[in-house]
Amino acid sequence: MSSTVIENFYGVYLLFCENPKYLGRTYIGYTVNPNRRIQQHNKGVRSGGAYKTSNKGPWEMCLIIHGFPNDISGLRFEWAWQHPEKSRRLRKLIERKRTKENSFQHKIRILSHMLRIGPWNRLALTIQWLVPKYRVEFETSLLPPPHMPIEEGRVISKKVPSPSKEKASTKSSSSSEKCDICHQIMDNDDVLNCINNDCTLKTHILCLASHFLKSEPDHMLPLEGSCPSCCSDLLWADLIRKFKGCYQNQNLALDETILT
Repeated sequence: MSSTVIENFYGVYLLFCENPKYLGRTYIGYTVNPNRRIQQHNKGVRSGGAYKTSNKGPWEMCLIIHGFPNDISGLRFEWAWQHPEKSRRLRKLIERKRTKENSFQHKIRILSHMLRIGPWNRLALTIQWLVPKYRVEFETSLLPPPHMPIEEGRVISKKVPSPSKEKASTKSSSSSEKCDICHQIMDNDDVLNCINNDCTLKTHILCLASHFLKSEPDHMLPLEGSCPSCCSDLLWADLIRKFKGCYQNQNLALDETILT
């Protein structure tokens, strides 16, 4: 099975227990390194695994949701998925476990609701089935938003070190390009281009986000918009996935107040 390398990885995963004694139990957790994390769960609490999974393995990491902008966003998603009855966003939406529904099916149904409501429905998330045999289809009425792809295969996290202040300062001072929207000089680490290769658009991340949000003034994170240069219809998630390094610097558009 092929693996996908992802930089600056933040993911929330679902474990499935394959031990006959505990078969069918599930566990939800957060990680920046899924391959290391599943090893910790299977080795036990002394190796960094969780108390609830210790000595109950083997566990299989069957599903992971990744693409969160930072660890706080991922941890809040983890908590809500673990405690839907306590989450102010979920407690009125989530039904109790159905009579013939097992723990795994119930967790997937909760996830389906979460991906369709704010603030998560506006993030550039990817639903990744790590083990094909566990893959199930989402209910027709609870499909994830169109900008969230459903993929299959293993993932490998890659941490990208932040440039030093000295390098960042040098890079910033040497840049002479101006934003096509605000016409101010741009930092090279804060530039978005149109995904249309024939388009010459260069803009600050926040400027393009503000441009997209003109039609949705009540939101802080855009879903889609028209390129101010070539007029192509663009999905914000596509821009973010292509320029994920820039996405990490987007403080205002990803203000933590929208992730609570």
